[in-house]
Amino acid sequence: MKEKRNRNNSVPKDHPRYKSLKYRHKIIEGMKNLVVAEAGLIAHGRGECFDYIFGEKTNETAKKAIKAAVAQLMISNKPIISVNGNVAALVPKELVKLSKTLNIPLEINLFYRKEGRIEAIKNLLEKSGAKEILGLDQNKMVEIEELSSNRRLVDPKGIKIADTVFVPLEDGDRTEALKKIGKKVIAVDLNPISRTAIWADITIIDNIIRALPEMIKIAKDLKNLKKEQLITILNNFNNKKNIIDTLDLIKEYIEAQKENAFKILKS
Repeated sequence: MKEKRNRNNSVPKDHPRYKSLKYRHKIIEGMKNLVVAEAGLIAHGRGECFDYIFGEKTNETAKKAIKAAVAQLMISNKPIISVNGNVAALVPKELVKLSKTLNIPLEINLFYRKEGRIEAIKNLLEKSGAKEILGLDQNKMVEIEELSSNRRLVDPKGIKIADTVFVPLEDGDRTEALKKIGKKVIAVDLNPISRTAIWADITIIDNIIRALPEMIKIAKDLKNLKKEQLITILNNFNNKKNIIDTLDLIKEYIEAQKENAFKILKS
């Protein structure tokens, strides 16, 4: 049975790295189906490395950022959720659910625009329940002049006019550009010292596979709050301090692991 499972490239549920390998395979399948760019595999592996030093769990600083992020999205006039290949491959259903819960459009925005990728991501999102997706008609795209990469091409009904842009994965050049033209940026990034993390207004330092379900949960919890209460949540959040606190948690975790790493070998 074990050989058969391995031949089918499935991951046994008793494997100690079951969840990590499960999502790794989603990224691989996404690449085969044109959803993920080849470079997306490298980005995912880099994120896994950071996730290890968080203990692969959503810590309290991430939860604070998630609550602030949801509050920001809820008080914004024209928020948008930007979608790239990795996010679409990993959490398509959660993307759609968050979009519907907060009534925020999804917009496909890619760095690598290989032929067929936008269509592949569109089909995946629609299969997951999305009804309206922006960023599809490349003939109608407009430019963000502060950017030179393909991400400069945005939907005139989406990122171009948005006051808050949710960038679910690391995207430093665009985060910087969006900030320069006066937009609020919410980012999810496992690297707490990346340009994305530093430039964003609200940085959720967590794995996207855990962050989005938590955002959906918090959105339901906050839905009956008044705008003034949501603003209070934002006023009580300090992104710089939250990142510093996260770095402290990383140091504490590494120190603990240094003490425990070899105990199992000695027992």
